[in-house]
This record gives sequence, C-alpha cells and structure tokens, in this order.
Amino acid sequence: MLIDFFYRLRAGGIQVSIQEYLTLLELLRSQAAPQSQEDFYHLARMALVKDETLYDRYDQIFAAFSQGLAARAAGAPEVPLDWLLQTFRKHLSPEEKAALERLGWDRLMELFQQRLSEQKERHAGGSKWIGTGGSSPFGHGGYHPEGIRIGGPSAGNRSAVKVWEARQYRDYDDRQELGTRNFKIALRRLRRFAREGAALELDMPGTIQGTAQSAGMLDLRWMPERRNTVKVLMLLDVGGSMDDHVERIESLFSAARSEFRHLEVYYFHNCPYESVWRDNRRRHEQRIDTLELIRSHNPDWRLILVGDASMSPYELLFPGGSVEHHNRETGAAWLQRLLAQWPSAAWLNPEPSGYWQYRQSIGIVREIMHDRMFGITIDGLERAMHLLAK
Repeated sequence: MLIDFFYRLRAGGIQVSIQEYLTLLELLRSQAAPQSQEDFYHLARMALVKDETLYDRYDQIFAAFSQGLAARAAGAPEVPLDWLLQTFRKHLSPEEKAALERLGWDRLMELFQQRLSEQKERHAGGSKWIGTGGSSPFGHGGYHPEGIRIGGPSAGNRSAVKVWEARQYRDYDDRQELGTRNFKIALRRLRRFAREGAALELDMPGTIQGTAQSAGMLDLRWMPERRNTVKVLMLLDVGGSMDDHVERIESLFSAARSEFRHLEVYYFHNCPYESVWRDNRRRHEQRIDTLELIRSHNPDWRLILVGDASMSPYELLFPGGSVEHHNRETGAAWLQRLLAQWPSAAWLNPEPSGYWQYRQSIGIVREIMHDRMFGITIDGLERAMHLLAK
C-alpha cells in the first residue's frame, strides 16, 4: 500500500529517497505511529517532503491516494448525513428560488444576529433557521440569492455575502509550464531596458574598434548586461470563485516570474483591503499592511491586479462588506488609494469577457479602474502590457 504512495510521490515530482521512505516505516512501527488518517498525513509530510513549496503538490497526491484507498475498502461506505441534506436544494423550483427575498445588507446582518440568539438546536432543510440544505439565508448547502454561509462548503451558487468558516488557500505555482510560452511573448511588450551591473557581456562593436586601433592586437571590450528594468507589483486574487481559474493564473504567474526581474507578488481575496499577504499558509499570522506597501513602493512601479472581480457589491461599496472580516473602509476606497499611488495599473480578469456585463461587481471595478480591465488572453495581455509600457 505504501509502496504505491511512494511511487505516486516520485511520479508527482517529489523526490523521496529510499532512506526517507524507510524512516517513515520506522515511525509507523514506533510510539509515534499515527492514530488517524490526518495524523498519518502530517507524519508522512514531515518525513518525506523536504521543501515546503512542495506542500500543495503533496496535498494533491495524498488526496488522490486516500481516495483510492476508500474506493478499495470493503463494504458500502456510509453516506454522510450532510450529503443527504444538501440534496434538498435540488427540490426547489425556479419559482421558489425566484421568490426568496433579497434582504439587503443591514437587514441581513440584523436578522442573522437575531437568529443566532433564538436558535437552540441544529436545523436542516428549512427557510428560517441557521442550518443546512434549505432556503434560509443562513447556513450552508442550500440556496438563497444573498445569504451568509456558515460552517460548511458552498452548494455551488456562490451568492454568499459573508462566509463564517476557516478558509484555506494555496499559493499559485510559478513553476507551471502549461501555456506559459504565449504568455511570456505577450508580457515581453512591457519592457524598459538598461545596462546595469558588472561588465560581463562582450561589447562586439567596441572590441572591433579597439582591435583596429591596436593594429590588429585583440582588444576585448566588456559592458554591463542589458536587462529589463521595469518593476512590477502583482496582486493576485485567491480562493473562492478563483479556484475555477487556477491553471490559467499559474501559467500567467510562471511567465511573469520568468520575464520580470523586478517582480513582487502579494495575495488578496476578492478585493484588496487594509492588508495583503505573501504566503497563503500564513495569511492570518503574517499580514502586510497595504499602507506600508504603498509607502515602500514608488509610483514608478507598474501595478497588475489579477482576479475575476466576481463578488458581492457590498464588498466594494459598504464598510464591513468583506466576505471574511469587518473592513472599516470600502473595497472601492482601497482600490482608489492603490491607483493614486500607482497610476500605471491594469486589472487582468480570467473570467470570459462575454460574462462581464452580467456581474455587477465587475462593472463597479471596471469603472474604478477607468476601464483598464483586460481578459487573460493573448490579445488582452498584449493590450494591457502596451498600456503599462507608456
């Protein structure tokens, strides 16, 4: 069984040695032997993965391995109760969905506080209490056009205006090569060359001239390397609806790493607010103040925001409208502050441009960006880089 896991890791690009595999087997026979699948996950990662940048790759391999074990397990597995409850949403007719009231921000938050104080037990499948699988604006696994998701996964509607749960995001993989070649070609339009650093590159015209002046004696001349000196600050939306676009964003990220020598990357969710972060595994502990980011980067940096701009309009227009925390200032205020510091800015949107007119939040962001939103296509990237190169 573990031999299969070993080869899966090797095939996935995690170079596990025989000695590390034997160390894991020794740990399994020791007093540190795991008591649950989650314990085994952490123990195996500690023993087999030497580079924390490979943790996400390990997670994917472990998930596939554990699912394979479950499929081979004898007997029919018990169907989780929550799965049954979530099927309730399938029985809502289009008329019932259309009849659900859009409560508005203030009324929604007021009603949520009231339900929390009144509810005493678990509830499922209704239209009022906080529970699962129903049409109440509070809970998870059901349907409401404008609700608060609590304690569970989305049912796929992505209409929540608040999410009360611990959310884990992963960093985009800048080693992703699929489709990066065309992205690299498009990003090369954003160039500003200068010769800097040590004189390491052969100056052919200077060498020819020096050799001629020396009556044929070879006179090698050197000059600093010619490099693209443009400085790019990239802010990447992560999590939520951006999960649908991970492959394309990773291709873009990998191309940007290759093309821009001066590139700094930070993450946000839905909209930049008072803080951003570099590492999604430590996003709660190691936040970076957005004001500090503004103070430490001159206006000559080019700002590239990458995200689908698909969110509740409350996030952009209302204090406290963030889906994850209580923001004192609106998302629109923070976007305007970023544009004031870096006038040379563009928003890259992986969502197909044909859908933009149907997303109210995309229209708001486009207006704030003065229509400097471009699709993540070759044509869109070329137009964005042409704008930023001015």
